[in-house]
Amino acid sequence: MDTVPINVLLIEDDPDDAMLIQRFLSNAPKVLCEVTHVDRLGRGLECLQNGGFDIVLLDLGLPDAPTGLNTFEKTHAHAPQVPIIVLTGHDDDEFAIEAVQKGAQDYLVKGQVTAVLLGRSIRYAIGRQKLLLQLEQAAKEIKTLRGFLPICANCKKIRDDKGYWTRIETYISSRTEAEFSHGICPECAKKLYGEYFDKIGKKLP
Repeated sequence: MDTVPINVLLIEDDPDDAMLIQRFLSNAPKVLCEVTHVDRLGRGLECLQNGGFDIVLLDLGLPDAPTGLNTFEKTHAHAPQVPIIVLTGHDDDEFAIEAVQKGAQDYLVKGQVTAVLLGRSIRYAIGRQKLLLQLEQAAKEIKTLRGFLPICANCKKIRDDKGYWTRIETYISSRTEAEFSHGICPECAKKLYGEYFDKIGKKLP
C-alpha cells in the first residue's frame, strides 16, 4: 500500500451510495485514501478551486448540475489537471466511450463497483493523468523549438526567452531529453585540416 494518502473528492448526492463508495475506498488494496465528500456540484467546484485533490469521483445525477456528460464537462473545465472518474447508475457502453473521449479517466457503474475495482481504477487514473500531462508538456516544448529562434549569425548561439545567449546544445537540452554526440562534417573537416583531409577523405566510406 502507498504510504502517501490519495486525496479523493467524492461528489455524490445519494447518502447510501456515498457511504458505500467510502467503505470501498477504506478497503481498497494498495491505496490509502483521504476522502472529502460533498453532495452538490457547486460545493465540489469550490473544493477544486481550493486545490489539493488528486482525483475526483463524480456522480452525474446531481440536483444542481446539468444533465449527463455536461456535469463532467463543467467539472473537467474547472480543474482540467485533476483526473476524474465518472460514477453512474447506467450501464451504457456508448455513453462510457463518449465520457472517456471527452477526458474522463474512467467510467464506473455503481452497481458493479467493488473495492478492488475502485482502488485499481484510482491508481490507473492518476497514472494516466500524469502521463498525459507529461505528453502535453513535451508537445509544448517541441512546439517551442518549432517557433522562431533568434540565432547569432557568427557564433550560432541561441537567444533564450530571457534574452540570454546560450549554446544551441544547452538550449535544446534544457527543453527536451535529447542528448548530443559531437562529430565534424566533411566540409568543416576540409576547412580545418585541408590537404590532410583530402588524403584520408578518399579512404572513408
